[in-house]
Amino acid sequence: MNNSLRPAAAAVVTVMLWASAFVSIRSAGAAYSPGALALGRLASGALALGVLCLVRREGVPPRSAWRGIAISGALWFGFYMVVLNWGEQQVDAGTAALVVNIGPILIALLGSRLLGDAMPPRLLAGMAVSFAGAVTVGLSMSGNGGSSVLGVVLCLLAAVAYAGGVVAQKPALGRAGALQVTTFGCLIGAVLCLPFAGQLVHDAADAPVSATLNMVYLGIFPTALAFTTWAYALARTTASRMGATTYAVPALVVLMSWLALGEVPGLLTLAGGVLCLAGVAVSRSRPRARAEGAATPTEPQPEQVP
Repeated sequence: MNNSLRPAAAAVVTVMLWASAFVSIRSAGAAYSPGALALGRLASGALALGVLCLVRREGVPPRSAWRGIAISGALWFGFYMVVLNWGEQQVDAGTAALVVNIGPILIALLGSRLLGDAMPPRLLAGMAVSFAGAVTVGLSMSGNGGSSVLGVVLCLLAAVAYAGGVVAQKPALGRAGALQVTTFGCLIGAVLCLPFAGQLVHDAADAPVSATLNMVYLGIFPTALAFTTWAYALARTTASRMGATTYAVPALVVLMSWLALGEVPGLLTLAGGVLCLAGVAVSRSRPRARAEGAATPTEPQPEQVP
């Protein structure tokens, strides 16, 4: 594959697999408690990543990368996965998707403040359009399930942890490879979730095979593979732009639910999905004159990532 297309392909893989994770979490979450599901997912992911690291002979990340790896591992791999699993047991899918999609906005704000990411008008406009789409999807889907203040708070905490993890991970990717950052971040998250080991053993004894397979799927694909492709793409663009890319997830979740679960979306849901995708397209675009010019120090000109 042409080098200029690899970051774009990596971002597409990430978004597709993260969208599928929402369906699998809903399925596995019926049999596994939030902490047990997070530990099982992270353990599966760490095992797959560890084998890959051995095959590729990846070493230990340099000391300068460990601060970002540790923070992203604790926030994004550990805390985020537990509270997201818990939140999705308290609120319906539409509300969860709506609240978690505050994350890209927080990434843009933190990235601008802490990383010096540029905030061009097209990025801001695209995020506004995508967030409007996420709100539309959330409102259109929120009538089919219950919600609670606790669930909304948990999803909000998940969004904050997601944003903090991404911003912490970005500098680490300048000092270590994507596979190294993902592997050790996942391992840190798994270690922090070890207190749930007893609950995992208990739940696994009673869980149906389908729920356990969903948990393993979450570890190997939306975690091991998707977080690695995310890190690869993030190393080649800004945190703000990568965060905006994930606004495509709600639209894909709607499509996957339609195809896999037979949940036919209404016109309002479809309209929200189109807005999500349109906003991503706007946020990823650049004026022609800028695209042909030289890269700026704060916003490098990477390959286009949708």
